[in-house]
Amino acid sequence: MTAASTMPVNEATRARLIAFLPRFRRFCRGLAGGDADRGDDLLQSAVERALARIEQWQEGTSLENWMFRLATNLHIDQIRSQRTRGVTVEVEEAHDLAGQDELEQLEFRSELEAVRAALAAMPVELRAVMTAVVLDGQSYREAAELLAVPIGTVMSRLSRARQFVDEYVRRGPERMVAA
Repeated sequence: MTAASTMPVNEATRARLIAFLPRFRRFCRGLAGGDADRGDDLLQSAVERALARIEQWQEGTSLENWMFRLATNLHIDQIRSQRTRGVTVEVEEAHDLAGQDELEQLEFRSELEAVRAALAAMPVELRAVMTAVVLDGQSYREAAELLAVPIGTVMSRLSRARQFVDEYVRRGPERMVAA
């Protein structure tokens, strides 16, 4: 601890800080996504930091805004730290978690379902070309003969069909209707 961090807080500042605590607690819990424990931990850390660095607050400016900034910066630091360290899991709960292979399979199935839904939602002329070329493996010429359209039309429709699937999977079906 430095000499500045042991500097006493004057009574007026102490009263403001104490009066502000209920509001500050709500703010910290909000930052923590409504998680009361994480919010209270953030509150405690922010108040501790504020008291340790009270000399950095300038008299005449908003103590509340200064503390809001402290809490926000602490929260951002915690999120960054958490990303670096990864997610912690209690040993007792670990047996219920899916392994990496299972997660990859679930993600693959989810994407496959999204592609199937995109195929069902796309216009018939695009679906016909996509089915002939991509799913059935026909050449552009074979698909053009099958569908009785020029080869350039097959290429154009296939390009639009691929774009449709890509956008559908990225945006989701509910946002494709509006697009």
